[in-house]
Amino acid sequence: MSSPDRQVTVTDELVAANARYASDFTDPGMDARPVRRVAVVACMDARLDLHKALGLELGDCHTIRNAGGVVTDDMIRSLTISQRALGTRSVVLIHHTGCGLLSLTEDFRHELAAEVGERPAWAVEAFQDLDSAVRQSMQRVRTSPFLPYRDDVRGFVFDVTTGLLREIDPEITPEA
Repeated sequence: MSSPDRQVTVTDELVAANARYASDFTDPGMDARPVRRVAVVACMDARLDLHKALGLELGDCHTIRNAGGVVTDDMIRSLTISQRALGTRSVVLIHHTGCGLLSLTEDFRHELAAEVGERPAWAVEAFQDLDSAVRQSMQRVRTSPFLPYRDDVRGFVFDVTTGLLREIDPEITPEA
């Protein structure tokens, strides 16, 4: 119960929205296995409405998100479960223009360690070049021994101003 002096929080609003949603909810009777057998790995950026952008419906895919959409060990964990336990076969990687990780460096992690007094166990995984970051993520998926399905892995950059995807060629390497 909330006290009369307590401010309504965003979480309170979300819980109230859920109550409205649940009042008309009907179990769709779906399996946890994605109908389209695809896992979409993307940035957590609030501007990306992946279902609308990709023409997906509820139950079509697994959507796995983190800061930058970077393929980290935890992403490999989720993709491994998605493929081995839940039947996905394709992986779509989506980074985007205007990503916050473009303006960060590993200094963020060092500053955080100094502030908190403890070193984070994770890397920031910041990047300066979107195309290279997508290629690196594709490479991590394609070389993971835990993923049995690595042939259909494609990477894209989503333009937040136009809504269009631009596919990244995995074979192009930056000039030295």
